[in-house]
Amino acid sequence: MKILIASGAAGGTAKGRIGKHIHLNDFGKALEKNGHQYKLVYEIDYVNGFPSKDIKSWFSKKKLHNLIDEYQPDIVFVDRQSHFALECIKLKIPTFVYLRGHFWSEVEWAKKTIYKSALMRWVIDQRKKIANKVFAECNGIFMTADYLDGVIKEHVPNAKTFHFLEGLDTSRWYPKTGMKLKHPCVGMLHDANWWGKTKEMLILEEVIQKLPNVHFYWAGDGQYKQPILEKISKFENFHYLKSLEYPDEVREYLTEIDIYALPTGMDTTPLSCREAMSMENPVVASKVGGIPEMVYDNNTGFLVDEGDAEGWVKKLTELIEDESLRVKFGKAGRNRVIEIFNWDKLAKEFIEIVQKNR
Repeated sequence: MKILIASGAAGGTAKGRIGKHIHLNDFGKALEKNGHQYKLVYEIDYVNGFPSKDIKSWFSKKKLHNLIDEYQPDIVFVDRQSHFALECIKLKIPTFVYLRGHFWSEVEWAKKTIYKSALMRWVIDQRKKIANKVFAECNGIFMTADYLDGVIKEHVPNAKTFHFLEGLDTSRWYPKTGMKLKHPCVGMLHDANWWGKTKEMLILEEVIQKLPNVHFYWAGDGQYKQPILEKISKFENFHYLKSLEYPDEVREYLTEIDIYALPTGMDTTPLSCREAMSMENPVVASKVGGIPEMVYDNNTGFLVDEGDAEGWVKKLTELIEDESLRVKFGKAGRNRVIEIFNWDKLAKEFIEIVQKNR
């Protein structure tokens, strides 16, 4: 089978672009090991239709059609629900979409916080219409967390959905010295691009204040970093590291921290959390979205209810004071990633599904 994989990772942060492309390439290599061919492309290199600043691209589909004619894929797998997928559907090619998060919630948060002008809100609504058309007409939606099934069916009642975790090559995640932090320390590694996710970090103001002997580090960027930094930069035990070079500096960071923390208001199975688990970091994370499907409470880490600052203080304190528990959770976390985020296993499951539904 010839599989065309189209990555929408041309936008976002550098870490996000590199990380998504690396992992989609790992997926392709796993497909090859199972006897299939793949070609990985950036979708924006081939088609970028209305609404877009590039008016010429609204009507030009020649590059995409040439790609299809030359490669002759049996199926198309995309990680963004936009024009590339829509055009492949129109060409009658079996097309599958990978949905990493709560698309509709992200759209509404974008309209509330980033795109407030009437024009940009209209643009966002047009993109949402295109996405809903892709979701409704594609051969199936691979979702990264089971909780998304109800979300998808609420917006696209007749959609075909399949559980599909994005894998991780744990051989890439090994101890690497080089970064020196103050201990005991809690490390966060995520961007502040969606307020629906980022707003939960506001509870850190109370958490950091109540744990003055614990050092908190945040590595990341995004348009909402400033409202967070305004609240927590005043504490001497908080340190902002900006973005880290991926993957080398990320390895150094995850090697050095004592606990990985993910305070978030909306998430599925975030890549940085899987990477932290691969590095045997115990995790404390918000009990939202798909995170409970990845972080097992009291097994690979602790889950804390949204808005529960006292819960964060309690669980972080418990881990800081108990090294053996940190080690236990860390080893269990890495084993969990190896067990359920194994690309070879996921590639076989993927092929079984697409062969039945193309």
